[in-house]
Amino acid sequence: MLGWFRALMPKEDRFFDLFERHAATLVDGAAALRALLDGTEAIPAACAAIAAHEDKADAITRDALLAVRRTFITPFDRGDIQALVTALDDAIDQMLKTAKAVQLFEVTAFEPAMREMASVIQEAASVVAEALPKLRALNENATALNTLTERVIQLEGRADDLHNSGLKALFKVSRQDPMAFLVGSELYDHLEKVMDRFEDVANQISSIVVEHV
Repeated sequence: MLGWFRALMPKEDRFFDLFERHAATLVDGAAALRALLDGTEAIPAACAAIAAHEDKADAITRDALLAVRRTFITPFDRGDIQALVTALDDAIDQMLKTAKAVQLFEVTAFEPAMREMASVIQEAASVVAEALPKLRALNENATALNTLTERVIQLEGRADDLHNSGLKALFKVSRQDPMAFLVGSELYDHLEKVMDRFEDVANQISSIVVEHV
């Protein structure tokens, strides 16, 4: 009976596997988002790809939250695990919201700053994917994790600058077309929120490092 019960309990290492799988959905989702804004993939196909990656992320999130409830011993505080998984999920959710806005407003061309923001988002996803496996050995990787999370914060600042300069440029060229400015500003807002969610992920990783090293 005891062996059967233990078999049902997720192993501690499973959480790290789930974090890394979730990070992979962010990398894939960010690549699809960049393809959407760069025009290297048809808009319907790129949006469908983002939605598919978001579905995978939702399934991983459910597995992680279930594992938190079923596991007696977790690698770190349950609240930290839940917060990290939620932050990861929020990032790809916001990518999907961006894609939906593109489809809703039937946007087919994107401002240069929007495309550059997509590049920044893709880099942030790669940095997060590099950071998460290092949680397996917090003490050994604390310095590297701090460096990587700081890089995400820097990227978020870069995205903010692009957002502000992009809005200013859009306003100048849209004086005779207020609707174009409203639609463009909506897309800029969504892209900025994607990077805000990556900043949340970085902050959560930093919090885990501070608490456990």
